[in-house]
Amino acid sequence: MICFKKGPIFDKPYIVYLGSHSHGSQPSSVDLERATSSHYSFLGSYLGSDENAKDAIFYSYTRHINGFAAILDDAEAAEIASVWPESKSFSDEGIGPVPLKWCGICQHGIKDGVRCNRKLIGARYFNKGYIASLKDKNLTSNLHHINLFSARDHNGHGTHTLSTAGGNFVREANVFGYGNGTAKGGSPRARVAAYKVCWPPDDCSEADILAAFDAAIGDGVDVLSVSIGSGPWEFFDSALSIGAFHAVSNGIVVVAAGGNDGPDPGTVLNISPWLVTVGASTIDREFTSYIALGNKKHLKGSSLSSRALPSEKFYPLITGVGAKTAKASISDAQQCKPGTLDPKKVKGKILVCVWDEMARAEAGQQATLAGAVGMILANDIRRWNDVIADPHLLPTSHINFTDGEFVFDYLNSTKTPMAYMTRVKTQVGVEPAPLVAFFSSRGPNVIEPTILKPDLIAPGVNIIAAYSEAIGAADVMSDDRRVSFNIKSGTSMSCPHVAGVVGLIKTLHPDWSPAAIKSAIMTTARIRDGNGEQMLDAATMQPATPFAYGAGHIQPNRATEPGLVYDLAVDDYLNFLCAHGYNETTIELFTNKPHKCSKSFTLANFNYPSIAVPNLGSEPVIVTRKVKNVGEPGTYTAYVKAPAGVSVSVKPKSLKFDRIGEEKKFQIVMKPMVVGEPKDYVFGKLKWSDGKHFVRSPIVVKHK
Repeated sequence: MICFKKGPIFDKPYIVYLGSHSHGSQPSSVDLERATSSHYSFLGSYLGSDENAKDAIFYSYTRHINGFAAILDDAEAAEIASVWPESKSFSDEGIGPVPLKWCGICQHGIKDGVRCNRKLIGARYFNKGYIASLKDKNLTSNLHHINLFSARDHNGHGTHTLSTAGGNFVREANVFGYGNGTAKGGSPRARVAAYKVCWPPDDCSEADILAAFDAAIGDGVDVLSVSIGSGPWEFFDSALSIGAFHAVSNGIVVVAAGGNDGPDPGTVLNISPWLVTVGASTIDREFTSYIALGNKKHLKGSSLSSRALPSEKFYPLITGVGAKTAKASISDAQQCKPGTLDPKKVKGKILVCVWDEMARAEAGQQATLAGAVGMILANDIRRWNDVIADPHLLPTSHINFTDGEFVFDYLNSTKTPMAYMTRVKTQVGVEPAPLVAFFSSRGPNVIEPTILKPDLIAPGVNIIAAYSEAIGAADVMSDDRRVSFNIKSGTSMSCPHVAGVVGLIKTLHPDWSPAAIKSAIMTTARIRDGNGEQMLDAATMQPATPFAYGAGHIQPNRATEPGLVYDLAVDDYLNFLCAHGYNETTIELFTNKPHKCSKSFTLANFNYPSIAVPNLGSEPVIVTRKVKNVGEPGTYTAYVKAPAGVSVSVKPKSLKFDRIGEEKKFQIVMKPMVVGEPKDYVFGKLKWSDGKHFVRSPIVVKHK
């Protein structure tokens, strides 16, 4: 908390009170110097530089009281007082000194700088590419309301994802009282740093992304969680791909979001083989609001509305089309778009809107502005079963397409339709779970189909994590509610779950390469739900395929002890690029030394933890892989579930390991059982097991 008390001399001295220090009651000289430096950095972010801050500060409280006294004008003091409270997820309570290897900074901002500590040890912003793009489009007039010179999170996305990856323990975290519990990131004791590259409305410049990668590598990070979409583009056409290659070359694991364009095939993003590409799954917790229709039909919806209906009674029901203005189109009114609703028709009623193009929360905003007491948000046919809890402005229940049809049938069957919605309820132990999220982008990989993407899935639906208090909970202009934790859904949310697990694995196995860590989380992933049944796809409620879940759903504990790993080095990635079709001159752009392409290397030899053969012909295809023992000595036996219509054999069928670090090669021979088959993709799996460890790889095959 930041408090102010006017000083006794004239009207210029101010006390900036920042609470207590994290260094305890016996601070070292280094602790005291760091505390003073943090005061200069904090005030410098408002006054333009540390030097200006040093001139202004006449007391720096460094031992027991955290704060300083400085000469400020009234406007500066008021501006500092308006800074929102820091998230408890980034408290440095229980965190030791900043590692000596850390080379990062807390970059000074203008107006609202970031206060770093032993937990949040770095923050930078990158805006030059964004500004240049606006100038190129003659849109610089849009800049006046944006603070482009701060690493502060002004839309909540960065705070949410960073705390999911490495947030500290926070008791009694909840959203409007729902989902109450202890929040923590995947690596709760890890240090974290923020690299801000995206600016309103959702513009992430390639130039800024590459600059952030360059800075992060130099700063000494261990894991990068990148909840940004890129592509699917050729590997040389993506700044994210190029930046990630250099990060991985320096031993950094890069985890990236797979995209939210599902369930259509071929939509997966961030498809470079050196990235860990993550899709989204559901969890076994839901936030439900039930609908009771006047015909006694009850429907289950999803919501995280902060309010309930004004009274426990039935209210008149009206559709967006029934409430439309004279000039509005039927399609726009159906979705409750801005300017389509007549408040005289809506006031005091529950409004039924269709979710299609517009953001879910924006539909709620329009319903609120029109005077509705509640909203039923029904999926259009393309979204089917995907229902998501959002912090709506008014009582809301989000229902799937089938239930939406019930609502519209009821509306058309009576002249006086009525409905009631229950208050939101937290439900746990929901089955089946996990499911592959409807929106999660799917394979195949349209750039290089021999690389199966996504690599795996992790929780990405209705995730509660820390949130910026610079923006309303629903992320709409009229929302003045501020929350320290919020609920979000997307592969942006699943990505940091994996990054947090990677952080734990790096702590346990600091000598493992990025590829070994990636292999560990892929080969230990699970393709069954909590009941032991085949995982379902939320889009169809039918069994999901590797194009939806990759290697499966992450299992953090098993990933720390995988038994065997499929390892890769930088030269392997360069050989991959050769086989993909890049010449040696082009490949040199990826590395600082010449690379001679191997004539014998093929994409089938690339040591990836999953196996994809998109061009099976009449002749057998031989896939070569190599596994490294990272556990105790033992003998592993191969078990194969062959894809339909494909003959699969493994040579040799068993691998004996006598020591840690020992590597063994094997081959997988595939051929169609009938010439010309399979005509579409078919799926199988390979499993190596010593009785304790289960090293699984999906197999994806299509006849050319």
